[in-house]
Amino acid sequence: MVQRNEITTYLDLLLNVSAFDDYCPNGLQVEGRQEVNKIIGGVTASQALINEAILQGADTLLVHHGYFWKGEDPRVTGMKHKRLGSLLDAGINLLAYHLPLDAHPELGNNVQLARLLDLKVTGSFGKGAGPDIGLVGELPIRVTANAFAEHLATKLGREPLLIPGGQDPIHTIAWCTGAAQNYIEQAAALGVDAFLTGEVSEQTVHEARELGIHFFSAGHHATEKGGVMALGAHLAENFDITFHFADIDNPV
Repeated sequence: MVQRNEITTYLDLLLNVSAFDDYCPNGLQVEGRQEVNKIIGGVTASQALINEAILQGADTLLVHHGYFWKGEDPRVTGMKHKRLGSLLDAGINLLAYHLPLDAHPELGNNVQLARLLDLKVTGSFGKGAGPDIGLVGELPIRVTANAFAEHLATKLGREPLLIPGGQDPIHTIAWCTGAAQNYIEQAAALGVDAFLTGEVSEQTVHEARELGIHFFSAGHHATEKGGVMALGAHLAENFDITFHFADIDNPV
């Protein structure tokens, strides 16, 4: 068991939170119990994840997607009221780390995805609201776009969307988890064979074809499980707490 402020101070420094100009608050978003003993992790602080935390008797939720995004309706009504009410009634802390968790060089979503897919990291890209978010690298062997899509399906448990735009085989690749489809031009400017992210927009199809780069949309949820899992395991190794990752199904 450890004090909440010890955990939050540790995470803020570990993830270099102050370096990011994010569009949501990082760190403690909802205050619950002062003592942390059991953490439930997940990608998004949905009602289903909150219910799971309550069911398991957790005192803290650790997520990538929390609340209070810039530009959203600030009123605490409807779905937001129910979520916040559930957390407050149960005394559960909500810790959320967005861009800092994407970018961390050891525990982040992008480096965890690289390890899962056996990608060699050779650099970074994706400047925006602070340090680079995305990574650049190489596949261990040259493969066709269709073969890499099959590899993604096997590793992520989800069929990716492939937009063929370049030449086969693929050797170099840039990637950024989540909804980073707008980074496709930056990726193409690097001269890589392919770009991988979680989501796709209508214009992305045309951009991939015209930029001459293979594009893979492998799922926002599927590509962003690794960061919270790695961060939670790290906390359990370094503090007297338990951690469990709850994988709430999301096909997007």
